[in-house]
Amino acid sequence: QVQLVESGGGLVQAGGSLRLSCAASGIIFGINRMGWYRQAPGKQRELVAFSTKGGNINYADFVKGRFTISKDNAKNTVYLQMNSLKPEDTAVYYCNVEEWRPGLQLDYWGQGTQVTVSS
Repeated sequence: QVQLVESGGGLVQAGGSLRLSCAASGIIFGINRMGWYRQAPGKQRELVAFSTKGGNINYADFVKGRFTISKDNAKNTVYLQMNSLKPEDTAVYYCNVEEWRPGLQLDYWGQGTQVTVSS
């Protein structure tokens, strides 16, 4: 059974930094991509960033230049370094992993970690 364990959220002042981590266990074949989404109160979940097996990285426009996604493939772990945080970055951040199996692509979500940025 695949499990995603997130850590690193918290409360920070505007302009500060946080680093999120997400470790995936139970992966049998491999991972196509790992990424982060976020959901603010009253809003839909939105993509923050993802990184593919092939090394492609995609960022939402609102985090470009401030957030950096990275992976440790050996540990099936993805990180999100968040700098220059703004109050509008306040949200629950969710890790997302797409696993590949023969004939299948399976999507998994972490439990979410709260990020709160005070002004």
